[in-house]
Amino acid sequence: MKKQRFCYLVRLQYLGFRFNGWQEQPKLKTIVGMLNKTFTFLYPNAPYKILGAGRTDSKVSSLDGAFELFVEEPISNLDSFLEDFNYNLPSDIRLLSIKPVDQHFNIIKDSKTKEYHYFFSFGKKNHPFSAPFITNYIDRLDLNLMKQGASLFAGTHDFSVYTASLKPNTITVREIDSCSIITNNILTANFFPEQSYILKVVGRGFMRYQIRLIMGALVQLGKNEITLDEIKESLVTGSTHKLNTIAPGSGLILNKLDFNN
Repeated sequence: MKKQRFCYLVRLQYLGFRFNGWQEQPKLKTIVGMLNKTFTFLYPNAPYKILGAGRTDSKVSSLDGAFELFVEEPISNLDSFLEDFNYNLPSDIRLLSIKPVDQHFNIIKDSKTKEYHYFFSFGKKNHPFSAPFITNYIDRLDLNLMKQGASLFAGTHDFSVYTASLKPNTITVREIDSCSIITNNILTANFFPEQSYILKVVGRGFMRYQIRLIMGALVQLGKNEITLDEIKESLVTGSTHKLNTIAPGSGLILNKLDFNN
């Protein structure tokens, strides 16, 4: 007889700077590895499974992440679960909420929209404490040209050039709802630079390194190493364009995750 499963949607935040991404890896500190360690400490004999809404790369952070928790016994007190879990998690991971979901809910397949923010500054060396949050480019960048370039990524394009380790049958034609560069008024601190910016990208799904490679291309554009026409050409099926800049993971934050169903 198939055992009954109880399903919960858990929202969380984490600072990814000291973690090797979301996915568990042998001998490396990861977000899901820390969640697994905490669950087994609190409930040593309880079968469970954690399934993330997506995989963030090394040093990438999240303000609005989510995972689905599967257990064989219902959680009797959700508030106590959150309190106990957060008490035992390190300070750079925090659970925000937990709620039961229908067994038909699928955190991977159900339609969702992700909003990523890539934080950056340029032209002058930042305070070292900014490093976990803002990527710092010492070079002068043409910000207006970068803004023009960012708009080219919106819409439906072939992003084959904008991923790493492309696997067979990967769907590379993707739609980006919006892509723009805005002034950073979201994250602030007294050690942040006077002026910083955000590459804001919204879409339903992204491939590995896609946003970091987009940011890298925009940095090349800002340095006048490539042109707007080259970016246009890189988004066409069959493009042979080669990108040589991938932005560091530490500037990237999953800012918002919405489930549309």
